[in-house]
Amino acid sequence: MVVALIDPGSTDIIPLIHNPVLWASAVAIFAVIILQSAIYLRAIRKAAPAANLSSGQVNSSVRSGGIAAIGPSMAVALIAISLLPLFGTPAVLTRIGLVGSAAFDVAAAGISAGTQGAQLGGPSYTQKIFAIAFAAMTIGGLVWMLSALILTPILSKGDAKLRNVNPAVMAIIPTAALLGAFFTLAFQEVLKSPVHLVTMVVSAAAMGVCILLARKLKRPWLREWGLGISIIVALSTAFLMTTAA
Repeated sequence: MVVALIDPGSTDIIPLIHNPVLWASAVAIFAVIILQSAIYLRAIRKAAPAANLSSGQVNSSVRSGGIAAIGPSMAVALIAISLLPLFGTPAVLTRIGLVGSAAFDVAAAGISAGTQGAQLGGPSYTQKIFAIAFAAMTIGGLVWMLSALILTPILSKGDAKLRNVNPAVMAIIPTAALLGAFFTLAFQEVLKSPVHLVTMVVSAAAMGVCILLARKLKRPWLREWGLGISIIVALSTAFLMTTAA
């Protein structure tokens, strides 16, 4: 239906990017996400007694996760707003809002447009180019999801075998993997400029202070809000240093 409405040579992409079919697809996807979240929360509360978790601890964990997601979500939202003129609300919601990988999606769209001799947002950005770019982003995201679907059961079997050999190993591997991933991301940023380096150091210090105060003062909420506070401190530091420079 969407393909039939495409005028390949038209540069007016507004009717296409806000097509009702795309809106219906976006609404359906987020309806599934909301349903999954409700099922997971129900399963967590049901399994909590077996894990010796009280209702208060479960609520605290859910609250901590929600608060920790505010900072990264704001970053994704800002990127999404900047991409609305290029891809439209339904496409941005399903791609940037769902996957959150703006770098991949923009790169995929740019490369696919380049193969047609066009540029995103330029005079040659026609309905045809939008359709090609959106297809490239969607196919790339589909491969990610299929990879997770295929590899997760395989990795789960390896996890079970490692636990039989040495249960302590599986307590170390996830932590080491997370530290490695975050270190890699942070190291790539600090090499860009002194501002990036100072921002990272200040944000890490702010997070450390929040954790320390949470223990000393017995204020668990400081731990929950630690990530949000460190993000605000980092943004303020980067702004002040950039303005001063």
